[in-house]
Amino acid sequence: MPASKPPASATEPTAPEVTGASRVRRSRLKDAMSLAAFVLVAVAARSSLADHYYVPTGSMIPTVEIGDRVVVSKLSYGLRLPFADAPFVSFGDPQAGDVVVLRSPEDGKTLLKRMVAGPGDVVAVQEGRIWINDRPIPIQARQGELVELLGRAHPVRLTRGGGMDFGPVRVGRDEFLVMGDNRGESHDGRAFGLVRREAIFGRALSVWMRQGRPCWHPL
Repeated sequence: MPASKPPASATEPTAPEVTGASRVRRSRLKDAMSLAAFVLVAVAARSSLADHYYVPTGSMIPTVEIGDRVVVSKLSYGLRLPFADAPFVSFGDPQAGDVVVLRSPEDGKTLLKRMVAGPGDVVAVQEGRIWINDRPIPIQARQGELVELLGRAHPVRLTRGGGMDFGPVRVGRDEFLVMGDNRGESHDGRAFGLVRREAIFGRALSVWMRQGRPCWHPL
């Protein structure tokens, strides 16, 4: 007489239960991998293509106000590999008047400043007014505010005598001088010196949110 198969233990899972548990684990693993891939792509896109920044200080008043959020193109000057410092492909240098996002050479913090002089320029700043190659950048009074004609016309403030003076200095290769539009209240290149090309992440295109409300103020 053939031996009978011992009964299954009451605590031992049956085959369907084991299969179901494995399916749940595989599904959760797939979901986790999909989420990780999405996060990686999103972070890589912010590193290489575009991003947005919250502005915590008043160094760019009146152009950019405290609490503004600005959208930044990281393709304006070149294509960076994700998480890399130097551009993989260069599309050209920042131009005088561009509002740029950069890494501070002092502490690595992200800054928003205006590019005022590039490689080969002899630049000086006196009472907040810029001189490039011995020629002053015009500042005009318009409707109760001062407007600087550097690149795209933009407002500036010369409170506190325009802040500290600088130069004259000849800007070296792959170097730039950046300053805030709020000249008397800006800690900028006059204090921390010229910045390297690789420290500039991209060009700020516009303020897209101000005082909690969507807007579009091109920079």
